[in-house]
Amino acid sequence: MAITPNDLGGDENTARRVLVLARSIAPCIDSLDSEGTANAVAILKGVLDELPAAGSRRTRSLSRNGTSMTFADITSAFDDDARQALQSLCGATSTAHGDIPAGHFPTERPVSALWSETYR
Repeated sequence: MAITPNDLGGDENTARRVLVLARSIAPCIDSLDSEGTANAVAILKGVLDELPAAGSRRTRSLSRNGTSMTFADITSAFDDDARQALQSLCGATSTAHGDIPAGHFPTERPVSALWSETYR
């Protein structure tokens, strides 16, 4: 069951932006079972609750004579805890020492191809 902006509540446009970003963090988010969907909705509601409204704490910088304001991105609302929680719903690990191999290493020595007569 896919999560909709109505599931998250609040401003629909902001909820849509958070959902799009959440799908890039945890691509399996729309294929979760009912318990996983409920967990994802709880995580995303927490992200939305922590996201300040535009014009208040989201303001990163101001300019006086140029009259410009810079706001924080939606990506800053996803702290490490929220990212790891969403990834755990998909079974992804964000650690460097997971169950995946660290690399592919050749079984032959590359030097033997250069000087084959000395390494026979």
